[in-house]
Amino acid sequence: MSMSGSRPPARRIFGVETEYGITCAPTSDGLPPLDADHAARELFDPVVQRSRSSNVFTRGGARLYLDVGSHPEFATAECDRLADLLAQDRAGELVMADLAQQANARLAAAGVPGRIHLLKNNRDAEGNGFGCHENYLVRRRGDFWNDARTLVPHLVTRQILVGAGHITADAEARRAPHSSGLGYSSYVFSQRADQMWDAVSSATTRARPLINTRDEPHADAERYRRMHVIVGDSNVAQGSTLLKVAAMDLLLDYLESGGDLSDLTLADPIRAIRDTCHDLSGGALLELSDGRTMTSLEMQAEHLDRLRNHVAGDLEVTELHAAALDLWERGLQAVRLQQPELVATELDWAAKHQLVTRYCQLHGTDLADPRVTRLTLAYHDVSPEQGLRQRLENAGMLRRFVDDEACRRAIDTPPATTRAHLRGVVVARAEDLRRDLTVDWVSLRLDDGASPTVTLSDPFCAADERVDALLENMEHSATDLPAGV
Repeated sequence: MSMSGSRPPARRIFGVETEYGITCAPTSDGLPPLDADHAARELFDPVVQRSRSSNVFTRGGARLYLDVGSHPEFATAECDRLADLLAQDRAGELVMADLAQQANARLAAAGVPGRIHLLKNNRDAEGNGFGCHENYLVRRRGDFWNDARTLVPHLVTRQILVGAGHITADAEARRAPHSSGLGYSSYVFSQRADQMWDAVSSATTRARPLINTRDEPHADAERYRRMHVIVGDSNVAQGSTLLKVAAMDLLLDYLESGGDLSDLTLADPIRAIRDTCHDLSGGALLELSDGRTMTSLEMQAEHLDRLRNHVAGDLEVTELHAAALDLWERGLQAVRLQQPELVATELDWAAKHQLVTRYCQLHGTDLADPRVTRLTLAYHDVSPEQGLRQRLENAGMLRRFVDDEACRRAIDTPPATTRAHLRGVVVARAEDLRRDLTVDWVSLRLDDGASPTVTLSDPFCAADERVDALLENMEHSATDLPAGV
């Protein structure tokens, strides 16, 4: 299935980096047996034992590492197809779940009364924030930042579709009269929105901008640059991830084709992102730079209309792009009608809203109940035993856009159409032959003191004679090893 048009969207590399929350909960009442730092070290113990590092690239072309602040992180391989991106993102969850299962088995064997939980969310119990970042490769051109800044209104308001949903603390709820909730706790669209402090900046932690301007393309810097979006929520539902990435892919194509979003510039993006977050009606009134006002719902509808016209006039989009546009429209309808159930199998904020609403009704409680908090954490827990995602999908309550088999295959199989294929093949062979290899996003080096570094500056290239030679060299050097090594 495709939508009519004269050309496909411009081929683009995209990827998602997800920081996971980690905690070690006691198996009985008491203090956690391990703090986050020690739990993270325990989690990564088999990685360090195997690779002598807590920062590795996988057979699937992805990066698995322990980030600053004891956050386990998984960065997907370079993808140029939405199906690969969804499979890679889910592969990250499966890798993390497997590491947690191994760690918990070791803790149990050692008699430690605790269980490590990994949470694909953006806030811990103390209110500390961590991120889910998106990367989009764009052609280097002088007016790029003008276009990038015009995407801020979309990033501010897209949370009414792809937010993960969040129950605010009492103080936040008192400041949010339009939120949906009971008592002084309130349900809002996003975990991430209240953590942002700037629209566009080179900082990442201090200012927390929506778009980070760091010029680090991981590619030929004369041809490409990377748009680094750090405002997104960590999503569990594949529909949310699909819509988040597909929408940006199409919006970038629209701008690169001469489209214009500059008339939608917001007067105060940071105030707007907070107002949007706390108004589940989608009716938060946003002031534009030219003095006009639009609601969050109207802003998203305007972006969708322009993309619909762009697609109708020029593009032949993939089946998943078409599914994303359809979900965008249905998501806006769900907000407009105040009927989250219309998209509760596809969008996180609606799925979680339905879960907590039904729980509160069934047990005669409100959003402040600690049991509701535990329910929301279980939604984000990646463990099959403790988390809800797999059970919801198996029951048809969360829709899979890419099946389990493809996601599990992505753990060890990189995307076939990008540079990730080359990296994954070399990493896999080095592991099989027990050869020391130095790897990053753009280079491969066999640590034998003789082989040259192979620099892969084109992320769209999935074949390279130098990599073939490197693989052949690895095979020969392996046969030269003494017996038993």
